[in-house]
Amino acid sequence: MRKEKGEISFPRTKGDNMSTTLNDTPLANRLHIGFYGKRNSGKSSLINAFTGQEVSIVSEVAGTTTDPVNKAMEIHGIGACVLIDTAGFDDIGELGEMRIKKTEKTADKTDIAIVLFSGDDITKECEWYELFKSKNIPVIPVVSKADLLVNGSAYVFKVRNRIGEKPLQVSAVDRSGIDELKEQIIRLIPSDYNAPTITGSLCEEGDLIMLVMPQDIQAPKGRLILPQVQTIRELLDKKCSVMSCTTDKMIHTLSTLSREPKLIITDSQVFSYVYENKPESSMLTSFSVLFAAYKGDLTYYIEGAKALDSLTENSHILIAECCTHAPLSEDIGRIKIPRLLRKRVGESLRIDMVSGTDFPEDLSGYDLIIQCGGCMFNRQYIMTRIDKAKAQKVPMTNYGVTIAHLTGILDKIVTP
Repeated sequence: MRKEKGEISFPRTKGDNMSTTLNDTPLANRLHIGFYGKRNSGKSSLINAFTGQEVSIVSEVAGTTTDPVNKAMEIHGIGACVLIDTAGFDDIGELGEMRIKKTEKTADKTDIAIVLFSGDDITKECEWYELFKSKNIPVIPVVSKADLLVNGSAYVFKVRNRIGEKPLQVSAVDRSGIDELKEQIIRLIPSDYNAPTITGSLCEEGDLIMLVMPQDIQAPKGRLILPQVQTIRELLDKKCSVMSCTTDKMIHTLSTLSREPKLIITDSQVFSYVYENKPESSMLTSFSVLFAAYKGDLTYYIEGAKALDSLTENSHILIAECCTHAPLSEDIGRIKIPRLLRKRVGESLRIDMVSGTDFPEDLSGYDLIIQCGGCMFNRQYIMTRIDKAKAQKVPMTNYGVTIAHLTGILDKIVTP
């Protein structure tokens, strides 16, 4: 899995093996729990006490945690999650400002936020509490280092008076409040968090599903890309029969089947070929379209695709990719989609490309945003991008919907 700029991945501990790796829940599918507070407010100590492990470095020196640290965990009652330890939002200096910006970016992918209140001035804590509230992100106010408070009741009253909610008192030293914190997190997990499926109602037990997956230069050597792996796993869990092949073997593979596939799922870049050669009775979709619904707002994407018809050579497009990888010779986001767009609109079409978390705050200069499938990020992060586009009234679509629209088959593919 690619590592995002500014984030730390954790090596496997002794005793982990390949089967454990293959069975791990991808980071993008885990509940993201972020810990926010001032420098030396006890974020790292709280995470260590919360997990019962030495996950984060603890020091008396303010600002020990610099870049955001992600730790994938399995916690009883919560399940697969990612704990995010962040730099203090009161950091100072030029470097401190850079750290704060990275902390702000983690807020976009946080499913549940824990804000630690400490010190006499709680203005910053209140601002961050309200930030998460404004984003409709569940937030838990916590009074950290409760064991050191001389008058804990008065401090709790002070916080409650400012934010209108009673904070939890938690201590990483004597572990008081830890169980209550876990219980509150469990209560705040969205009821539909694990409800969405990739294929939805498109298939059921006993159906034959065909996956047409080009293994070209974009495919990682010796591995399948994450959307393919996740889709195959879901289809197996649904008790479907799954047949996989590369594009050049599609016709041959169809000839060997005793029945026509109910559904064919393919890569967006070969939409046209697969559509022209599929059985008439077989439904067609793509991994990117499926993930548009799984991770984003498919209805909004389809509506946004209409903006493709009004583009001119003076239009300005933003292509946003979640992965951070070296450009490839036939990269779908950097090469293929721009080629299709310029062929349709004109060579002077302006196209900007961003990757990872480098998504602009000001989108007003763009006529259309084209988002990737988003398999590397959680749904909260993709929906944050969509909300920004909606707020600034900029049309937005995604890779698969764009290619289906440009090739004239958007109304011929199925969506979950």
